[in-house]
Amino acid sequence: MRRREAASLAGASMSWLETLLPVRMARIALVAPAGALREMLVTVAAAGTVEIDAELSGSAPPEPASRPAAHGTVPEARVGTVPEARVGTVPEARVGTVPEARVSTVPPDLDALRRAGRDDLIAGESQVRRYAAAAARGHGAVALAGWMPAGQVRALTATLAVIGCAVVPLPRPPGVDAPTLVAGSAGQRALTPIVSVYGTVPYADVNPAWLAWGSYGLMFGMMFGDVGDGLLLVAAALALRAGWPRWARRLRAGWPFVAGAGAAATAFGFAYGEFFGPTGLIPTLWLDPIARPIPLLIAGIGVGAVLLAGAYALGMINRWREGGWPLALYAPSGVAGAALFGGLGMVAAAWHYHLGALLITGIALTVAALGLAAAGFLAQAGFGGYGVTQASVEVFDLVVRLGSNVASFARLAAFGLAHAALGLLVFQGARALWDRGGIMAVAAIVAFIVGGALAFALEGLVAAVQALRLEYYELFSRVFVAQGRPFRPWRLRIEVGEPDYGAKDKVVGSTHAALGPREV
Repeated sequence: MRRREAASLAGASMSWLETLLPVRMARIALVAPAGALREMLVTVAAAGTVEIDAELSGSAPPEPASRPAAHGTVPEARVGTVPEARVGTVPEARVGTVPEARVSTVPPDLDALRRAGRDDLIAGESQVRRYAAAAARGHGAVALAGWMPAGQVRALTATLAVIGCAVVPLPRPPGVDAPTLVAGSAGQRALTPIVSVYGTVPYADVNPAWLAWGSYGLMFGMMFGDVGDGLLLVAAALALRAGWPRWARRLRAGWPFVAGAGAAATAFGFAYGEFFGPTGLIPTLWLDPIARPIPLLIAGIGVGAVLLAGAYALGMINRWREGGWPLALYAPSGVAGAALFGGLGMVAAAWHYHLGALLITGIALTVAALGLAAAGFLAQAGFGGYGVTQASVEVFDLVVRLGSNVASFARLAAFGLAHAALGLLVFQGARALWDRGGIMAVAAIVAFIVGGALAFALEGLVAAVQALRLEYYELFSRVFVAQGRPFRPWRLRIEVGEPDYGAKDKVVGSTHAALGPREV
């Protein structure tokens, strides 16, 4: 069922490359004859594919809730949400939790709904009337503007044409971004949480869910490199995916991250020669963190430099999509920042390897990058003494932050070393007890299991938090400079025919085409 819903969102099957961008949205107007407004709204609510701009669609605001019921007033409601019942509103809804909003295809008797306790239909009717009150009117027709997935326009147009209504394409308002809807395969949706926790991807930006998943797993694995611990995480991911245990089902969406982190930890465990600590059960394929901490430190900074380069590349693409070449060129997260990063990297490499030509190239690129960044800061701050001072401070801060960002990735090595040291401590303690023989051998097994479990929990938590910290503060800060807004389609459950005023929860029939979560 969820796969079919995802396909209906996108309008067609998508390649994984297409899922890098939000679903293409269309600006539309819902147009109906004045007498068919309610029927159109009920049909749109049943489809659940349109976000209506009630505040922008007409100049007439909803009528006050204190007017008599005969005037068609309803309690004020937020778009796409169940309105809160208020004492004294008409029709009066009972105080307390309002059930899921529904609306009947036949205009209801509001007084009868109140007497029957049909708060669900009262809530739904309030939303319908609020949109109706906000519609623009003229020449016997009414209209409401909104957004919907472009792939769904044809289907909704055909549905509304049956009742004499229409979907009219509109130009996108200047300076207004479309809402963001992320769809695609089940795997794509499963990777979305790590991005959505940081914020909503702007409509113009590339969705970095796949890249975020890969970089997170890489950083976690480098800090938590152990074959045994990694395989335990993979097993935990498979259990989550299967919905076991029951109490952890609410965490099921996170199984791809657990699986990726476990696979990376297993790979680094082979590289470090760690299997529940330095047990000697597997050979060291790369380096021993305890014996060679300096190469591990250099490797951690090198991994960070590669990830930062990827973040700058994605940042340049996003700045160009957001504001064209001027923003892409002068933004600190665009060409200016990427050139500064590359120039300073060349200078550092030339100094280390004594390469004169590379040093000159690096210095020239650094100077050009600083000039671009300064020009961008001056354009924002304004020319003059104050603007020059602010731009100078911003440039200095850009250089300092870049250095600190690169140095932050040293924690990949530091926590990898800490994990190896803790594993060594547990292993040596257990071996010392084992060498004593007798009952101490049993104590050694207990110490190894308990100590390993504590190390797994402690280091796993630390690595998870530190990887997330690097993801958000060092990488995402270059990928995103603004926040989008999620696509919130308006949807209601539909009760076909005359409302049942006697049975509170009886639904005669319903059509509910869901787009997925209310906030995508």
